[in-house]
This record gives sequence, C-alpha cells and structure tokens, in this order.
Amino acid sequence: MRRLPTSTVYLIYVGTSGFLFRLGTTVFAVFLIVELEFNPFELLMMGTILEVSYLLFEVPTGVVADTVSRRLSILIGLFGVGVAFLLFGMATSFWTAAFSQVVWGIFVTFESGADVAWLTDELGEERAREYYLKGEQLLLGASLGGITVSVVLASAFGLRAPILATGVGVLAVGVVMIFLMREENFRPEGRRPGERLHHGLIRTFRDGIGEVRRHRILVVIIAVAALHGASTEGFDRLADLHFLQDIGLPTLGDLSYVVWFGIFDAVGLLLGIGAISYVKRRVTLEGHGHVARVLAMIDISLASAVVVFAVTGIFWVAVVAFWLAGGLRNVREPIFRAWLNQGLEPRTRATVNSMAAQSDAVGQAAGGPVLGALATWAAVPAAIAVSGFLRLPALILYGRAIARGTVGTVTPTEETIELET
Repeated sequence: MRRLPTSTVYLIYVGTSGFLFRLGTTVFAVFLIVELEFNPFELLMMGTILEVSYLLFEVPTGVVADTVSRRLSILIGLFGVGVAFLLFGMATSFWTAAFSQVVWGIFVTFESGADVAWLTDELGEERAREYYLKGEQLLLGASLGGITVSVVLASAFGLRAPILATGVGVLAVGVVMIFLMREENFRPEGRRPGERLHHGLIRTFRDGIGEVRRHRILVVIIAVAALHGASTEGFDRLADLHFLQDIGLPTLGDLSYVVWFGIFDAVGLLLGIGAISYVKRRVTLEGHGHVARVLAMIDISLASAVVVFAVTGIFWVAVVAFWLAGGLRNVREPIFRAWLNQGLEPRTRATVNSMAAQSDAVGQAAGGPVLGALATWAAVPAAIAVSGFLRLPALILYGRAIARGTVGTVTPTEETIELET
C-alpha cells in the first residue's frame, strides 16, 4: 500500500487533534462549574495542577524526542492524553479531576515540541514553516467541527459525553498514527556509540541549555513565553464563569446555555481562520526584528481586548472583546513558533521547543493561584483584567529582541521569514 506523504500525515494529525481538543474542551470549564460546582480558586487550581505536571515533564520528554524518537514520543503522548480525557470525563470530585489533569499534563509533554521537530526533520525548515500555517488553518477548521459536535453531545447526553468521546477519539488517532507516521530523517545524535541511554538524555538536555545560552535571543523568546502563559491562564479559566456569573447569557429559546459557549468558540475560530489566511497571503516578515514588532503589536491588542472583556458589563461588547482576544491568539501562535524554530540545531530542536513550552507552563503555574485567589476573594473581573496587564512587560523583551539579531545566530544577520501559501 502506498504510504502517505509526511505533509499529509501531519495535516491529518493536526486536523484530528484540533477536532478532538475542541470536542473535549468546549464544555471543560462549564463541566467544572455546573457539574462539579467548582469555585474560581478551584478552577484556577485545575490549571495550576495541569501546568505543574507539564512543567516537571516537559524538558525530560523533549529530550526523549531528541534522543530516542520523535515518532515514539508523539505516540506515547496520544495514548496518555486519551486516558486522561477518559479519567476527567468520569471525575466526581476535585481530587479525581485533579488526578486526570496530572495524567494529561505528563503525557501531553510527549507531543509538545516533538511534533514540530518531527515535521521540521522530515520536510526541512523552509517547507515545515509553510506547514506551520497550513496546519494552523486546518486545526482551526477542524476545531469548528469539534465545537459543533461537542455542543450537540452535551445538549443531548450531558456535559460528560463530549469529554468521554474525546478520550476514545484520541486513543483511536494513536492507533492510526502507528501505521501512518514514519520517521526517515531523524538521527539520534545525542546518543553516542556504546553510550547508555540515560547519559545521552542528560547530554542532549545540556546541549539544549547550551544552545539557549549561546543564542541569547532564545532567552528573550522563552521569557516572552512565560509572560504569555501567565496572561492566558486567568482568561482561559475564568472567561466562562465571567459570562455565567457577571455578564449573563440571553435566552436562546429552548436551547441549552451550552449553545452560547459553542457560538462564542465557533465565531472566534472563524475569525482566527480569516486572520491566519490574511497573514499567509499578505504579510511578509522581513528579518527577526520585524517578527518581534509584529508580535508586540499583537500582544498590545490582546491585552486591550482582555481588559475590555473584564470591565464591560455589556453583553455584546464582552463577546466582541472575547472574539478579538481569541482571534489574535490564533494568529500569534504560528508566528511565535516560526520565530522560535528559526535556525535551531536539529539535534536539540525538540528540547528547545520543550523549554519554550515549559516556560509557558511556568507562567501559567505561577499566575494561576494568584489570579484564583484574587478572583475568589475580590472579583472575577479584576482577576481577568490583571491577566491582560501581565502581557505588557513582554514589550520590553520585544525591544531587546529587535536589537539582538536573529534567533539562530550569535551575532545579528539579515534573515527573512516569508509566510507563503
């Protein structure tokens, strides 16, 4: 049987991941609020538990992807995440839900960084950069389907149904990827002949640290990731509660209130698809400094949208601000990913990607309890507004990045990133 091209397999992987992620997470916060009756602090603690687990395992699993196999790391992640969603769908208390987040946090790290590194190894940096954006567009489109199915299942069978369906679906994707995903250009350079596996893992981790220190711009990028994580945590965990508790949802005839959250997510995704399409067709990012400028403008707009969402009491103003924040984050993700992966050494690519993801997790883990306490003992809108302001210190880091040259070099060079169709 003719094997599918790597690019096609990547798009299948991204598309199914987007569909299943939205299938399970569209009702995630609503399930915790309505079914398990969590307060704001408990909502944020779910995120903190997830991110601490992610934090502890992100770099070690990234090293596994660099030393053993990108493909194997992805497959382990898929099967573990599938089990985590099944556990979450069956949760009946804070502690059972928390345990599912630990499992999710551990196994999602096997995919994080490994999927980008696998694609870059198999296609090369230039073609892989093209598929970052194609994959993001497909992910958004598939996510729209996931939102629709999630709302239908939740309305017909209860809030647990889409979460349990996600677990089964992710396990099925893992089985399919065993047969479709191949790994032909990966060379486990971190492990030398006759060297024990754990020695290769440790040395690859040290090499990743060395690359970050050698290319000082990576330190700036990883710090930006931490601020992004701290800012997104409060917004992601508290937005649904803010709609339910502070703003209120208009009635939609006999339809369930869950439909509103489906509409919010669906329209936000459509806006994101349009924005990504515009970036692909019209925006050329010439040089590292220009990339930093674009990201700075996105973060200023993001912070403004989040603060407006927090302070307004007008339903449609809040909805527009919510959509704007979601669309900007969808645009930001592939641009940031291309910025990070520019010129990285192949043998440490997954490790450096994991370090950036770990930095994001540090921000979320640090910001979660503080914002949760603020939301519980002060007000939910105050916590959301603070999460928006947490993004602004990144502007200083962008300024430093503009002055330091490209990611993949010690000294500044002229390099162009073109986002083409």
